[in-house]
Formats: sequence, C-alpha cells, structure tokens
Amino acid sequence: MNRRYFLGLALSAVTAPAFATKISSEKARLLCLRNAHTDERIRIAYRIGASYQRDSLAKLNHFLRDHRNGESTYMDPKLFDLLYDLQGRIHGEECEIEVFSGYRSPNSNAQLRRASKRVARNSYHISGMAIDVSFEGCSNSRLREAAIDLGRGGVGSYGRSSFVHLDTGPVRTWRA
Repeated sequence: MNRRYFLGLALSAVTAPAFATKISSEKARLLCLRNAHTDERIRIAYRIGASYQRDSLAKLNHFLRDHRNGESTYMDPKLFDLLYDLQGRIHGEECEIEVFSGYRSPNSNAQLRRASKRVARNSYHISGMAIDVSFEGCSNSRLREAAIDLGRGGVGSYGRSSFVHLDTGPVRTWRA
C-alpha cells in the first residue's frame, strides 16, 4: 500500500458524508394518479430534487393520453409540480388524484366543443398544459381555492362537475 492509497481513503472519508447528505436531501416528488376513464393507476416519482426524471415523464405522458383515441403528447412538467404542490397543501402528503382529462387531441376537442359551449376552441388540453382533476378526500371548492392561492395558471370550475380544471397558462379563474 502506498501513500496515494491512504490519501485517497482520507479524502473519501472527508467528502463521502457531504456527498451522501446531498443525495439524501434531494427529495423525490411522488404522484399517485387514477384515470377516471380507463381505471389505470400510476404511482411515480417524476422529479428528484431539481431533476425531472425523463422515463417517468414519458410514462406520465402515456398515462395522460387522450382516452378517446390513444394519442399522447408531451405534458408540461410544471403541471405535475402544480399537482404535487396542491397535494402538499391539501393533504400534507401523497394522496390519490383522479384524472378526468389530460391531453386532448384536436379532433377530440372539436368533438367535445360541438357537444358543449364550455369547451374552449384552443384549449390548453391540446397543448399538454391542462388537466381536469379531483383529489381524494377533498371537496372541489377547497381544491379550487388552494389552486387559486398558489397563483399559477388557470383554475376553472364547472357547477356541479366532479373535477377542477388546472392549467399552466396565464393566471386566471372562472366558473361556468
């Protein structure tokens, strides 16, 4: 054994605890989702510390596909941050989030628009920037107020519907 070996051991003993602390402080952001139309469920760590997990985002893109035709798109990761922050405010921990609509293809959006005046022509759902959800054990009015308090994107509610619309577009609110 030579001097370099011992210096290496000494250096690793000094730096290893700091390195381990940094890794352990990078908390995983978990989401637990259920698709109301397909009854699929996913529990996934989409971000660790400041790093979005590419494989997890791809799985979420597929999970949030248009249930009418199977098409998917790139979903805005800020939407997942919004869901994560809302679940922290509402439950203080992970809870199941029921998804009623994620990505919506232009054809599906046009079809829904013909059936209802509430559907926007250029919906953020088409751009992968919107999601319609409800939170387990939380009223939609409470979810709506928590989302408004965060002040990030659009928050819409629709009378007695079973969901709240959230998007990462400009900050605005509405009731229909």
